[in-house]
Amino acid sequence: MAVRESTFYGFANPVDPRPEELQGWAYHPESVPLDAMPPDWDLLIAGDVLAPTLFELAMDRQCPARRFAQHCMYIYAADGVRQNATNQRKRRLKKYVERAEEVGDEPMSIWAHNCRVLMSRPEIFDYSDWIEGGLVRHPRRLGMFRR
Repeated sequence: MAVRESTFYGFANPVDPRPEELQGWAYHPESVPLDAMPPDWDLLIAGDVLAPTLFELAMDRQCPARRFAQHCMYIYAADGVRQNATNQRKRRLKKYVERAEEVGDEPMSIWAHNCRVLMSRPEIFDYSDWIEGGLVRHPRRLGMFRR
């Protein structure tokens, strides 16, 4: 039975969900509404452990929580271009960007483009766009030379 067909029974620890719990929730987000999650849940889960799951959810056109996963991938990307980001994080981000460029649809192609712009010009980082969901709510390609 696929995760999409199963019932989601909740998180053992919502502050530190397991990948399979996050995936189960993403296909049944009504089971635990976002406003019932811990404060800043998006920031808590947008790290290396759940990034592979979040990326797959963000790539899945059929995922009901896709926009939330895309939002978390924007957070992951913003964290990955910081000056003190680990080389491992930077390599992982680059692989996600390349995959989104190769097989992603328009929202993920935009995400990949915006990541490339931020990687080359980290000074254009805008908290409301990258961390508060602005680029998901108002999708657009960032310009290389815009301030």
